[in-house]
Amino acid sequence: MDKNNEHHFLQNEEEIVDDKPLNEDLFIYDEKDEYKVIAVRFKSAGKRYFFDPRDIELQLKDKVLVETIRGIEFGEVVSSIKYVTKDEVFLPIKPIIRKATEEDVRRYNQNKKEEDNVLDVCNELVNKNQLTMRLLGCEYTFDKTKLIIYFSAENRIDFRQLVKDLAAVFRTRIELRQVGVRDAAKHIGGLGPCGRILCCSTFLGSFDTVSIKMAKNQNLSLNPQKISGACGKLLCCLRYESEFYDEMAKIMPRIGEVILTPDGEGKVYGVNVLLDLIKVIITDSNAVKSYQLSDIERIGNGNDEDESVDEELLELEVE
Repeated sequence: MDKNNEHHFLQNEEEIVDDKPLNEDLFIYDEKDEYKVIAVRFKSAGKRYFFDPRDIELQLKDKVLVETIRGIEFGEVVSSIKYVTKDEVFLPIKPIIRKATEEDVRRYNQNKKEEDNVLDVCNELVNKNQLTMRLLGCEYTFDKTKLIIYFSAENRIDFRQLVKDLAAVFRTRIELRQVGVRDAAKHIGGLGPCGRILCCSTFLGSFDTVSIKMAKNQNLSLNPQKISGACGKLLCCLRYESEFYDEMAKIMPRIGEVILTPDGEGKVYGVNVLLDLIKVIITDSNAVKSYQLSDIERIGNGNDEDESVDEELLELEVE
């Protein structure tokens, strides 16, 4: 699936609002080690983007207007002013236009109210054009110069006629954006196997890589149904404690490794990383006993870790 499949349709535009982008020539950045920035987020569980706060007094949760590549957008301040290196930002850094006024907040809320109607109309046009696509959500830019519609589909979709139909109805620039299954779950929401609302729709701003090795290191069952989320891919939470388990893997013996215990030599049968507990089959008696990490001595390298993974599990990693 082409995750970045996008299409734009541009009509003759009219000025919808009076907000003008700031003159970028006034904000030319010299090459330096640090830049003064403030983080802004456009969705409750969206990515954080850095902007130049200029001389505007800003606090956490302040609403602001900023200029992005999509147009003028309404966002929320999610950090205090700080300094970052040039490797942490894309230059030039766009400036904050201004703090949002009461009228700006009213206009933003009105845009959000209109989105349900937009999806209803779009669904009708999708059915009319007989397209096999699932609409997930939509959003206007603050100045309504662009309408972005998110959808998922098994294959690439020829939606040129759909874009023309949408542009004729809404009389603005239309962008249809096909997203992957993880982004689709983020738009739709739902409950995870833990019984809580999906992490991606509550606080995860971006998706990090999750691998089968993380599940192995945590001694989890490699049953696809137990380690995959609502999106059908590996659970994002496998990454939360991955660093801890990576460090402990250097200390704890591997399953199958021969170690020395107070009761003689034995082979590791199981490990509990959280309790520093190791289950061992004693060689002489075949008894299964448990020992603390501090009570055993490692005398061998153990078996090499089996890196083979069946195809069903590999599909959980592939977007």
